[in-house]
Amino acid sequence: MEMAAMQNPHMAWRWLFLMLLLGPVAALPAATAQAQRARVVSIGDGDTIGVLSGGRTITVRLACIDAPETAQSPYGQQARRYLQQRLPLGREVTLAAKTTDRYGRTVAELISDINIGLAMVADGQAFAYRHYLSGCDEKEYLDAEYRANRHRYGVWQVEGGITRPWDFRRGRRTALIPDGTTPDGRRFRCREIGSYARAQALLRQGHSYLDGDGDGEACESLR
Repeated sequence: MEMAAMQNPHMAWRWLFLMLLLGPVAALPAATAQAQRARVVSIGDGDTIGVLSGGRTITVRLACIDAPETAQSPYGQQARRYLQQRLPLGREVTLAAKTTDRYGRTVAELISDINIGLAMVADGQAFAYRHYLSGCDEKEYLDAEYRANRHRYGVWQVEGGITRPWDFRRGRRTALIPDGTTPDGRRFRCREIGSYARAQALLRQGHSYLDGDGDGEACESLR
């Protein structure tokens, strides 16, 4: 057929048109390759969950949103409860993966009956994460945040909204313990602590270096 097309200019143009028409169709599988089915197995906080997919457990960081940290009481706890209600354990979801972050978490939009991250923003349980919005529909997320602000939902019950989670984390990382040392003058490594519960207790006592990513949770590896 290619030889015939070369010999007949009119056929060549038809062949080129057909290839251009089919080209986008052929590219569709690659565009959707990142979507995967999973089952919810845990809720870490307002923007982090655990899912089971392909026989392995994956930690998922919800893309394009930033929920209040656990230490931002009561809003961090409210965001986590919101996720628990929306995503009961065992619920099947679809992950639209965007990337993998520096902690090894899959960053993805999460679809149940709705886009969960977008719903959290619309209901005032999270902020649109402006620094990382390029992977999502930016206008959709910003419009949802605007509506939540206007109706004073969740984090917007405070005039202008509560301290943004990214600013809160930055403040915790730069905060100094008054005497310039760690509590009791001792530093711990996560592997030495022995339990997740003890790590959280040490964090509350002021061992903030145990919370390396500033999310209000110490030594996640012990969980």
